[in-house]
Amino acid sequence: MIAIPYLTALSTYFSYGLLFLFGQIRDFFRKLIDWSSANNLHGYAPLCLGLEDFYTRRLYLRIQDCFGRPIASAPDAWFDVVERFSKDNNKTLNRTSNTTKCLNLGSYNYLGFAASDEYCTPRVIESLKKYSPSTCSSRVDGGTTTLHVELEKCVADFVGKPAAIVFGMGYVTNSAILPVLMGKGSLIISDSLNHSSIINGARGSGATVRVFQHNTPAHLEEVLKEQIADGQPRTGRPWKKIMVIVEGIYSMEGELCKLPEIIAICKKYKAYTYLDEAHSIGAVGKSGRGVCELLGVDPADVDVMMGTFTKSFGSCGGYIAGSKELIQYLKYTCPAHLYATSISPPAGEQIMSAIKVILGEDGTSRGAQKLARIRENSNFFRSELQKMGFEVLGDNDSPVMPIMLYNPAKIPAFSRECLRQNVAVVTVAFPATPLLLARARICISASHSREDLLKALEVISRVGDLVGIKYFPAEPSKQLPDSDSKKCD
Repeated sequence: MIAIPYLTALSTYFSYGLLFLFGQIRDFFRKLIDWSSANNLHGYAPLCLGLEDFYTRRLYLRIQDCFGRPIASAPDAWFDVVERFSKDNNKTLNRTSNTTKCLNLGSYNYLGFAASDEYCTPRVIESLKKYSPSTCSSRVDGGTTTLHVELEKCVADFVGKPAAIVFGMGYVTNSAILPVLMGKGSLIISDSLNHSSIINGARGSGATVRVFQHNTPAHLEEVLKEQIADGQPRTGRPWKKIMVIVEGIYSMEGELCKLPEIIAICKKYKAYTYLDEAHSIGAVGKSGRGVCELLGVDPADVDVMMGTFTKSFGSCGGYIAGSKELIQYLKYTCPAHLYATSISPPAGEQIMSAIKVILGEDGTSRGAQKLARIRENSNFFRSELQKMGFEVLGDNDSPVMPIMLYNPAKIPAFSRECLRQNVAVVTVAFPATPLLLARARICISASHSREDLLKALEVISRVGDLVGIKYFPAEPSKQLPDSDSKKCD
């Protein structure tokens, strides 16, 4: 749990209270104006209802220039951000032909494969010539190429499972798989901070869903005990099957899953384990094999391993790895395999080439160097932010590090000022996070040099002082010297 400072929580509540009050007053007068004017949709129910619509109109639209910023280059350590302007108080944004070169602290380019690579890129271009950009078919029709078969074997070997199946979209991997594996009479126990793709997949499965406190094995055991004792709702019959779903690295918290303890509990109560490694596969572990390798867990103890190729591998899509029987069953029943277009062949080649670089099968040590650099960069950056007085979430070795903002006014202030100083950051607010827990999410890459990180720290420290988000006293002896800052400009 995040302990919000008392005064910060009070000011945040006060800010949202003012926004809500004046927004409701403006909505009241707008309704009077609409009622007195002609309405072509008289009698129709509004398409958008509720506080979410109010939040979008009265808060999000005012700061939407901080989100969805278009870029005009590869998402490398530095990229070109397209400049935009608005003539109607941010209701609509217009792009210009100008771009600004910014330090990229927002992309999931953990190992630097999103930019041109000396090993991957030539092979991707060759696969484009051989297979075309798309198969224009689902896997069960004409969408399975020899490349797809090779890719699935490559992924299975990499994560340490007998078999794997790949999909063209990472989000769909969770939302389409869970309804196939679980159904009525089944029980899903989900971490309270799991990704929305897991939440939607669990809801769509028809299974009973229970939640345990984030990354708290003791509470997971309590929930398991209670649910096994009570059985299915109304009938009290035993559950057909129970599945516990966790993430390797939680994308909004930067925390590593307490996987060994959770697996021990699942074994004790005969529950299946479903591990989402979207942000951890390729990014952590001595050879990039994710949290299982990092935490010393045997992949055989994880029943269903899920991951995406959109982060460390610089591609798109996702995978499920498990037993041969599980993967065969999914190929017969999963709608994402039966009906969706198969993953693009060039994207598949990018994944395989990246894995070969990570494992050193390209004949170089670049993969090991990338893994060492992402770990060093992440731990250095996190440590320096904490020394400056920022409240930073997450664990060591995680390339995801949220900086807490809390107050709604500080969301656009931090984002705009960083961009003005040529540092592009991602700010996250409701509904992606709880209303009071707005944050800036920093993502570190192996492509960042030490000079890049020092430049980013200098800017973030300066903006943090300006905006007022240093909630802890800084360590004077650990502050970045001015001479180093000048060298980075």
